[in-house]
Amino acid sequence: MAGVQVWTAVLLVGCTTAAFAQAWPTKPIRLIVSYPAGGGTDITARIIAQKLTESLGRNVIVDNRTGGGGIVGTDAIAKALPDGYTIGMATPSPITIGRALFPSLPYDALGDFAPIILANESASVLVVHPDLPARSVKELVALARVRSLNVAINNVASVHHLLTEMFNHAAGISMNNVPYKGGGLAVSDLLGGQTELLWSVLPLVLPFIQNGRLRALAVASEKRSVLLPNVPTMGESGWPTIVGSGWNGLVAPRKTPRALVARLNAEITGALNAPDVRQRFTTLGFETLGGTPEEFAAFMNAEAVKWAAVIKTAKIKLD
Repeated sequence: MAGVQVWTAVLLVGCTTAAFAQAWPTKPIRLIVSYPAGGGTDITARIIAQKLTESLGRNVIVDNRTGGGGIVGTDAIAKALPDGYTIGMATPSPITIGRALFPSLPYDALGDFAPIILANESASVLVVHPDLPARSVKELVALARVRSLNVAINNVASVHHLLTEMFNHAAGISMNNVPYKGGGLAVSDLLGGQTELLWSVLPLVLPFIQNGRLRALAVASEKRSVLLPNVPTMGESGWPTIVGSGWNGLVAPRKTPRALVARLNAEITGALNAPDVRQRFTTLGFETLGGTPEEFAAFMNAEAVKWAAVIKTAKIKLD
C-alpha cells in the first residue's frame, strides 16, 4: 500500500510539472549574458531572444551581467530561481575552461546548470592590424622574436586567451597580453592601433577583414573557413596543435524541472531552425548547431577534459 502511495505521489508531481511547463510562460523571461553588448555571445543571445519573444508571446529580455571574465553573470544564472524565467548563455571561459584555471569558482562549473542546447560555434581567427609587417604566421613569429608585440585578450581564461598562451608556448615567443572585458572592446582597440593582434571569433572581425581594416593570418580549425577560403589553418601554417573554437549554448539553473528544460529546448530549436536565423548566423561566421540537452551536457564535459589537458601541458597559470 505504501508503495502505491509513493508511486501515486510521483505521478502527481510529474503531472503537475508537465502542466506547469504547458502553462509556462506567464511573464517575461530573463536571458543573462555574461559579457558586454556587441560581442559574439551577445549577438547570439539577441537573435535567439527575438525569436523566442515571437514564438512564446512573452518578452525575452537580454540582461548583460559583466565582470570576472564571465564569472559574475554565470554565477547569477547558477543562483537564479529554477522556474524557467531565468536562463543564460554558456560559453567556454566560465564553464569548461574556468574550472581548470580558477580553484575557487562561486559555482560548480558543470554541476550547477541544466544544459538546454548548444546554439552555435565559430572558428577562431588570428588577425593583425594592417600596419604590422607580418603577412603569415611564420612572419609573425619571426617578428615576435625580435620585439614585444601587444596582443589583445578578449576575456581572461577565454578560448582566445588559451590560444594565445598555446601559441606562445609552441612558438617559443612571449607576447604582451592586454586584457579586455569583451570581444567588442578588444576589436575596437585593435582597429585603433592600441594593440597589434588578437584571436577572435569570426563574427566580430569578418567585416573588418573584408574591408581591409584587419588582416587574417590563420584560423584555428581543422579545415579552412568557407567565409575565408584563402586564409590557411594553423596546421597549414606549421602549428597543427593550435585548435580551438568559440561556442555559445544556453543553460538554466540546475534544479529547473526537466519538462521546462525540454520545452525550452524545443522552442530554441525552432528558433535555430528558422531560415532567417540560420542565414544570419552563417553571414556572421557562425555554424548553427542544436541538439538535445543530453548532447550539450556531453559536449561540455568533453570540452572541459580537453582544455584541462591543454592548460596542464602548456603550464598556463593566471597571475
